[in-house]
Amino acid sequence: MKTQKEYISSRKNPLIQQVRRLLSSRKERESSGLFVSDGTKLLEEAIRWEGKLTTVIHTENISPNLPETVREVIVPDEIMEYISPMSTPQGALFLCRLPEKTEFVPQPGMLILDGIQDPGNLGTILRTADALDVPVVLLPGCADPYSHKVVRSSMGAIFRTPVMEADFETVKAACQKAGIPLAVTALQTDAKDIRTVPISKMAVVIGSEGQGVCEKVMNACTEYLIIPMNPRCESLNAAIAASIVMWQMKNDKE
Repeated sequence: MKTQKEYISSRKNPLIQQVRRLLSSRKERESSGLFVSDGTKLLEEAIRWEGKLTTVIHTENISPNLPETVREVIVPDEIMEYISPMSTPQGALFLCRLPEKTEFVPQPGMLILDGIQDPGNLGTILRTADALDVPVVLLPGCADPYSHKVVRSSMGAIFRTPVMEADFETVKAACQKAGIPLAVTALQTDAKDIRTVPISKMAVVIGSEGQGVCEKVMNACTEYLIIPMNPRCESLNAAIAASIVMWQMKNDKE
């Protein structure tokens, strides 16, 4: 039987205050095992892909078709404006359980992200990886994949494809044991064109635009790769570079 709808009109309500803490603090998300996202489109994706919904908060003009187990809370527009991270709220905001952490399993044709801190870039990479079915692992120092900005820019990919996180020593040891070469995109003189190597058999590291790949990771890689581009251009946006690498991984398998 569907739980009765609740109505909240106070900013001091514990749920409303919890939402604000979850939106602003990774520590709060990890300690509570919950994260928050917003918008009607993402809510539809979370419902469709069984995104471990626990609570949906919405305004009167929204009528979501929710699973029976989900807590449904209705709030006035001013409360939605108070808790929503969007400048123009869509009228729906929801809480999901964080997925359980799993052991890192290396795979050929995998993308490793080092220091991708921009939420828009990370979300775009996860969205592209989901579309191309490329495994992605995040090293420490990347943005929180369950921050509302990353979830939004992933356009629901976060609900469809679990995000792997691991420290580099674990990744390196597992790849070595599995016989998967570690490669990195870098502007080295001996870097090889990604079209000329069996990239689908490698685990490829992508670093941030500002800092690139850290020295420890760079030194552990056995292959240096370069994306062919106009000589007058020195670099690409991290999300674009990652997308090109993933596209080549898929082409290399065919």
